[in-house]
Amino acid sequence: WKGDRPLVSTVDMGKPRFAWNEIPLAEKFDDTQAIALQVGPTAKPILHSPSVVSMGNPHAIFWVDDVGAYDLGKLGPLLENHPIFPERANISLAQVGSRDRLVLRTWERGAGLTKACGSAACAAAVAAVRLGLVGRTVTVTLPGGELRIEWRAHDDHVLMTGPVAYEYEGKFDPALFDLSATQ
Repeated sequence: WKGDRPLVSTVDMGKPRFAWNEIPLAEKFDDTQAIALQVGPTAKPILHSPSVVSMGNPHAIFWVDDVGAYDLGKLGPLLENHPIFPERANISLAQVGSRDRLVLRTWERGAGLTKACGSAACAAAVAAVRLGLVGRTVTVTLPGGELRIEWRAHDDHVLMTGPVAYEYEGKFDPALFDLSATQ
């Protein structure tokens, strides 16, 4: 789609998972709203007690007062590869702005710092609802823009609504897909 006005779309992201073995985590936690994990000194950790959620991929959400106050470029890869996450994890810093607004920064597993991560926005919104920090519909502000996230009570599905943008057009040489040339 190409046009002057932004196109808005809603995606059903499915049901979140909270069981330790469905996220998955390397050890059993009865409550995944705040697991025992911290970065820094025991007496005064830099980050601690993330909420963990699976939206089809593992997420750890650290609740902070200011998402810009931390070097996620350094902390992200350390936490992504922490032994507690056998499949690695997306790492987010989340800040509650109000009962209907979150601010989020995400280190995406395998990709690094991202301007936006839809599954992380969904995971953070769901985790915030579980903690009683926000209502079931929330706007999540990411470096790349805003998403509206709704966690429906009647079927437990998470809906993500946001702008759709045309990014790139190109052509591939079919020879690039000829696997016989590499054997």
